[in-house]
Amino acid sequence: MDRRGFLFACASSVVACRSNRPAPVPTASAGSRRVAITMDDPNAADTPHYSHEQRNRFILEQLAARRVQVMLFVCGKRIDSAQGARLLSEFNAAGHLLANHSYSHGNYDDPAKSDQTLALDIAQCEALIAHLPGFRRRFRFPFLKEGETLQKRDALRDVLRMRGYANGRVTIDTSDWAYDDRLVARLTADPTIELAPFRAAYLSHMLDRSRYYERLASAVTGHSIAHTLLLHHNLLNALFLGDLIDALKHEGFRIVAPEEAFADPVFTLQPATIPAGESLVWALAHGDARLRAGLRYPGEDDTYEADALGRL
Repeated sequence: MDRRGFLFACASSVVACRSNRPAPVPTASAGSRRVAITMDDPNAADTPHYSHEQRNRFILEQLAARRVQVMLFVCGKRIDSAQGARLLSEFNAAGHLLANHSYSHGNYDDPAKSDQTLALDIAQCEALIAHLPGFRRRFRFPFLKEGETLQKRDALRDVLRMRGYANGRVTIDTSDWAYDDRLVARLTADPTIELAPFRAAYLSHMLDRSRYYERLASAVTGHSIAHTLLLHHNLLNALFLGDLIDALKHEGFRIVAPEEAFADPVFTLQPATIPAGESLVWALAHGDARLRAGLRYPGEDDTYEADALGRL
């Protein structure tokens, strides 16, 4: 099956928000909705139909066609090879930004992970990406887990500060990785499966989460914020990233550069939640007694997508 067979144009009907709604608040005007695209975990592993080089090229082509810049959060162990270095070089040469996502991708809610572990994790990944012009000193915690105790949370924050890093927080958390896992599994078992259901389910999930976190942000702050959307550098987005960007624009979101989004004052806030982490919007809402009872923990997970994934 060639690329055109994958990137077919289906009619995009998207389901309204399904779950865990915050209290109703006035909807932000379309002009005030802003979102930046951030992507995690580039890797040099091949997938059904597409090599890692092809996946990277298709992602870059869709971004270029829409003049969208992204920030790529790099997990060192997944690109620590000649192939991985080439992938990052191509991403950088296309005008995108690179940031730190640790070397090991460990869960920092694990008691075995310490502030010393984090310092080493950051340094190992930084050594692989700091020479590229697009490198920025932002760090995104793997799994969005930032420490299971107050003492550890603060120690981890101290590590970032001492190494000159800002937190590369997510505001719109998603489970695109779960849909990608299902897609890869199905294609491995049957390369001839129809992809239209995956596209529809993916867009439905992504717009559902975007609407939810936009409403939650408005409930917490009283206004629309500049969002950072979590995606992954995977087969799903190699196929449908352009469709997602188009759908977000149709939804009323203006796509902005990552550094414009991170300049929003909301990213200077330090939520007090323990365990620390999750979406920044989720963490801020957890500190508001009006909203806390309506939150689920964790904010996003494949278990919440069981019905939609089951239909695939």
